[in-house]
Amino acid sequence: MTDKPKTLQLKAKAPAERPAAPRAPVRPRGPARARPLSEVKAERAAREAAWAAQNPQGDTAPRRPSEAPRPSRPPRDTRPDLARVGNVRGEIRLNKRMAELGLCSRREADEWIARGWVLVNGQPAVMGQPVPPDAQVEVLPQARHQQAGQVTILLHKPVGYVSGLPEDGHESAAVLIKPQSHWRDDRSDRRFEAVHTRGLAPAGRLDIDSTGLLVLTQDGRVARTLIGEDSGVEKEYLVRVHWAPNGPKGAGVVTQDVQAVFPAERLALLRHGLSLDDQPLKPAQVDWQNPEQLRFVLREGKKRQIRRMCEQVGLHVVGLKRIRIGRVMLGNLPVGQWRYLGGDERF
Repeated sequence: MTDKPKTLQLKAKAPAERPAAPRAPVRPRGPARARPLSEVKAERAAREAAWAAQNPQGDTAPRRPSEAPRPSRPPRDTRPDLARVGNVRGEIRLNKRMAELGLCSRREADEWIARGWVLVNGQPAVMGQPVPPDAQVEVLPQARHQQAGQVTILLHKPVGYVSGLPEDGHESAAVLIKPQSHWRDDRSDRRFEAVHTRGLAPAGRLDIDSTGLLVLTQDGRVARTLIGEDSGVEKEYLVRVHWAPNGPKGAGVVTQDVQAVFPAERLALLRHGLSLDDQPLKPAQVDWQNPEQLRFVLREGKKRQIRRMCEQVGLHVVGLKRIRIGRVMLGNLPVGQWRYLGGDERF
């Protein structure tokens, strides 16, 4: 009996495990050691010398990323700040100077400067330019021609219209400036044109409950004269009042012969001694026009000034009409109608 060959089964021996190499002890991290500057310079010099030996053509050695040149910054604007320089030298902006000279308004001055219609000491002006007080400011004929076409309108404003932009459902008084309401006795030689209604602005306010003379103008010089910071133009009013020491709806309201019961010391307060909005008011002329009506002459124009003044002394205003601004009178101009300011009229 033949024996079957034995299958030789070999078992692979597992490789002998090698002992792990000892690891270096982990050092605690600390702040990086700063290299001396002399060492850094010496290393850089050696690297550049080696590069020069290998590159006789004289190419510049490449820099490490840390040594790459910084990107150049955009150049700084070295132009002087005109406003700041002007303040240092005691100068003022050209548009303000032109307004002080009575040439035009500041807004108008900016428009003329932008169009090249203004010269300073013979040179074209630039926007925002500061000028000394003795600078020679010249306006070209184009600006004078434009200014000559501007109009100033005198309107007898009715009650119920606001002086400026429409508000609270009330129309602006400017809507009354139309051919149908042009006073037929206007002595001006101007003829109505649609352009005369563009850019009209009120030079001073008149309350919605008040009537009388309202000035609407396209001319910045007129506006500055009447409502500028240093304006002292007189405004005259007729004011109908009730004596109401306990308020207009309180007891003891006097509607007839108010002059007889109104204390003299309170009339003196109306003339001088009152304040509005924590600011003392300028002296005013206040006198009785008749037993129920006062005549006010003011040189300032705070919001609802006369009504608020009267409230402080126990008077209730029931009617207010402006009859004069400077030397210009309301005269016989009918309510709701208007006329042009004459060429020979000045405020």
